[in-house]
Amino acid sequence: MTHPEGAGDDDAGRTEAVLDREGLDALVRVLVRRGRTVIGPTVRDGAIVLDELESAEALPFGWGVELQAGQYRVRRRADAAAFAHSAGPQSWKSFLHPERVRQWSADRRPDGGMTVHAEAPESVSYAFLGVRPCDLRAIRILDRVMSGGRYRDPAYLSRRTGAFLIAAECTEPGATCFCVSMGTGPAADAGYDLALTEVVDADGHRFLCRSGTPEGAAVLAELPRRGADEPTRQAAARAVDEAAGRMGRSMPPVDLRTLMRDTLEAERWDDVTARCLSCGNCTMVCPTCFCTTSEDVTDLTGDHAERWRRWDSCYDLDFSLLHDGPVRASPRSRYRQWLTHKLGTWHDQFDSSGCVGCGRCIVWCPTGIDLTEEAHALHREAAHREGAS
Repeated sequence: MTHPEGAGDDDAGRTEAVLDREGLDALVRVLVRRGRTVIGPTVRDGAIVLDELESAEALPFGWGVELQAGQYRVRRRADAAAFAHSAGPQSWKSFLHPERVRQWSADRRPDGGMTVHAEAPESVSYAFLGVRPCDLRAIRILDRVMSGGRYRDPAYLSRRTGAFLIAAECTEPGATCFCVSMGTGPAADAGYDLALTEVVDADGHRFLCRSGTPEGAAVLAELPRRGADEPTRQAAARAVDEAAGRMGRSMPPVDLRTLMRDTLEAERWDDVTARCLSCGNCTMVCPTCFCTTSEDVTDLTGDHAERWRRWDSCYDLDFSLLHDGPVRASPRSRYRQWLTHKLGTWHDQFDSSGCVGCGRCIVWCPTGIDLTEEAHALHREAAHREGAS
């Protein structure tokens, strides 16, 4: 099993085999038998979403997606590929760091006092099937944020520790993907128990499967499989290499951290924030945004109260509210805070970028704001300013 902070790279646990669709279904059955709650992609309500799977038959075989800025559509494919789709509206953050978590409840005693009941961490053993390489990196980033420092989140740790991660290497990037620019894909490099590369060609529909941990190797040993043959290895490698050359977006080839630092007063911020609704969609779908707030609720009698933690967004006017008003009162300041933190100052806090190149924020922005376009525009403005000086 993989653990927070990048464990799961034990060479002793590495084995390789080829699975067919029967082997994929057996994988789900074995994980369920081992007491895992298996979460994976499935088609529902006009989208490819993440949900609990009872069998591999629920996977989106034969479904793909069409993505653009502010647009998402599922579409039928000409083949029966299960993992030939790009990131959907959810990320694995929804299960590891849920939108709402009760922290405690309290009940009034007969003497007028209150008895507080601490909320016990949820006991769950997840297996995530079909984790994209960009999302593998996002999970590692969340590990660093939620459990890598002085203040660790027990609710996160209870879900994350021991989670079994099955990567699905990307063979068909979407029009809004830019994982190559961020160094997060399309190949899975670390942090998985098993990694699948789907191959659909004249030789059939199959999955090259390699283990990344001893537990991954043990699970693989329980599945109907055959030895990894060289044609399948080559086809899998070729599919991933070709995906790297078909990214729909890219970042400017510069140090983004420096670019964000040196363009704080750029005119481009006015242009983008004239289009920004401050709705916070980008933070909700982002697989690494982690900000929360607390809210207290009570029943009508006042005898029962609860405290809940829920996701919050730096686009919310009250997010930086102090006694004299919000620190970031304008949409310009809030958008700039989000982008410069994601691409720049995240490094100062967590030693990495906060962006993995999944493109969700582009797809689910109602006005189609594209952070790669904004980064290129900031780069052009900075280059023009330097040339004119």
